[in-house]
Amino acid sequence: MDSKTPGIRHAMVGRPGSIKSWLQVEAGSLRANPAYLAGAAGIMAQVAMQQTMKEITDYLARIDEKVDDVLRTQQDAVLARMIGVGLVIDETLIIRKARGRVDEVTWSKVQTAPATIAETQAYALRQLDALADKLERKTKIGNLAKAARETESKAQEWLAVLARCFQLQDAIAVLELDRVLDASPDELNEHRLGLKAARKHRLDLISQSTERLMARMDAAAATANTKVLTHPATAPAVVQSSNHVSNAIVDFHALLGLEPARQLPEARRWADAAKDVRDRALATGAEGVDAAKRLGKQTLDQAKSATDKLASRITERALPRRRDDEERDKED
Repeated sequence: MDSKTPGIRHAMVGRPGSIKSWLQVEAGSLRANPAYLAGAAGIMAQVAMQQTMKEITDYLARIDEKVDDVLRTQQDAVLARMIGVGLVIDETLIIRKARGRVDEVTWSKVQTAPATIAETQAYALRQLDALADKLERKTKIGNLAKAARETESKAQEWLAVLARCFQLQDAIAVLELDRVLDASPDELNEHRLGLKAARKHRLDLISQSTERLMARMDAAAATANTKVLTHPATAPAVVQSSNHVSNAIVDFHALLGLEPARQLPEARRWADAAKDVRDRALATGAEGVDAAKRLGKQTLDQAKSATDKLASRITERALPRRRDDEERDKED
């Protein structure tokens, strides 16, 4: 919109009713001045990250597993530190909103937070990897079912921890961009690109661990489906646990912009497995009958051939004898 100063316009960043920032634009200077472009790109990056932060808050509420509730029963010091850091970051965001900038004093409150968040993220990823390893080691259907149930109960909690870590890391990035804009505006674009690369790296690490866990759950479901005939109650439970975990991971991936295409395995019904066994038995039996028929016909043909040959030989031997008998009768 136009301002009172000729040649100066204002641009609003955000949605109507929820304005995030205002830009002052000098006519004709936005394209020519890299600083303006960097400032606009930085603000747009902040808006995108704040949107993700809001979506993560909604996600945690939707799954009824708010991180504070999940972690309250945990005794690990790493997770306790992350909770404390989260409270400080939330407080700093409130100050930023009130002041409209992040000065040195405000930044000093959270500048050590990234290390603690990264430590917690690594811890949560290790827990998911441990669940996948436990599934991989189980071969007996009873042990596999127990491991699948444990994974179903624990995986959602660690996904919630990862979501909170990602939310806090985006919050730190928002504060960082404000701090750089306040202290070193010429470095804003380079810092924004660095934050973008670091964010992608975090997503890659999360994707690797969660995809591995989903693959192990799929393998467990496939194994269970082969044993449904002998374990009609346990095998479908493994598949059900696999589907619950996979659904949680797919939902989590969609939240972070990672949407792998996959199909959930279906629990194989006992009747279907029994039908397959029956069909295989019938097929094997039919093949056996056909083979017996072929063998019988072949044997019959061989026997008939042997009988014909034997009869021919008997006839050939009998003919000379009849001739000899006829000649003796003539002589008499």
